[in-house]
Amino acid sequence: MLAIHNILHPTDFSERSDHAFKLACALARDHGALLTIAHVLAPPVVVPVDGVVPVIPEDLEDQARARLLQVVPTDPKVRVERKLVLGDASHEIIALANQLRCDLIVLGTHGRTGLGRLLMGSVAETVLRKAECPVLTVKLPFPEVERAEEPVQAAVRPATA
Repeated sequence: MLAIHNILHPTDFSERSDHAFKLACALARDHGALLTIAHVLAPPVVVPVDGVVPVIPEDLEDQARARLLQVVPTDPKVRVERKLVLGDASHEIIALANQLRCDLIVLGTHGRTGLGRLLMGSVAETVLRKAECPVLTVKLPFPEVERAEEPVQAAVRPATA
């Protein structure tokens, strides 16, 4: 069985990431693993003028850090660390997983195909192909378990002679 001590959950704060986060929390809880929640802040696309290198406005970093702090497991037993990283998402996720010696990466995917994937790229696909540890991608939420209103009872008839 795979020993899971350190799980990385990269988030883009989307609904898909939220579903992956819930699964990452369950796995961290069940394995007693540390869950690292990470967000990669992409640098803004700005054309440098006269050799001036653009920097990320401090308020963008503060906003991302505040959103990262809002990602909280429902189970208080889950140990959590948070990381905010600047750069290309797939590259930084892989580098962080290596740096932290993660046993598993759990991330959501938007499930793009065809032209959408070609134009937008796929962070999940790149991470899946290049990560040194196992990667669990979550495309859709797990279906809710339907609960029966009342248990079904069999009708018992007295035996006739």
